[in-house]
Amino acid sequence: MKNSENQLDHRIIYSIIEPESRVLDLGCGKGHLLYPLVRDKRIRAQGIELDDKAIQECVRKGLSVFQDDIEKSLREYPDDSFDYIILNQSMQEVRKVDCVIGEALRIGTKVIVGFPNFAYYKSRCVLFFRGRSPVTKSLPYLWYDTPNVRFLSIKDFEDFCEGKNIRIVESHYLGEKTTVKLLPNLFALNAIFVLTNKP
Repeated sequence: MKNSENQLDHRIIYSIIEPESRVLDLGCGKGHLLYPLVRDKRIRAQGIELDDKAIQECVRKGLSVFQDDIEKSLREYPDDSFDYIILNQSMQEVRKVDCVIGEALRIGTKVIVGFPNFAYYKSRCVLFFRGRSPVTKSLPYLWYDTPNVRFLSIKDFEDFCEGKNIRIVESHYLGEKTTVKLLPNLFALNAIFVLTNKP
């Protein structure tokens, strides 16, 4: 991966996806992750995005992207349509998370989920000592101007997966510049999980 594509979460997801896989990116933005996967790993890529300008940027890169709401569009796909479904930095903007992840697991062999960890220690400190909603690198919005409809921790998501009988096959915890090994619910800024319900 090169240049602006070279952010830590993208590097990790890039390393997970096998060459020539079928990939659906939910909330693909401007294609910063999809494009190098197509270019370098020859994946068969499709994206879903709402923002017009982001879609135009994807089209300029030669990516196949549909303008749609990910909470509604997944029902249209048949079972096992993709090898990987990517839901990176968009799950916290989804209202019906259990439905979206359930549908993603139906149409994909593996689902890659990435999200900001609200239990990150700097967020805890801002909330505890200043009494204000935290703003961090992974949660950069003010409370009144955020696209996020929910805030969750790594432990919250692990509990969700256990309650829904979703198998976590891989997990990565991200700090500001490198991965985190110790106490990720406290020290990780973001998390990436690879999920499946396939045997």
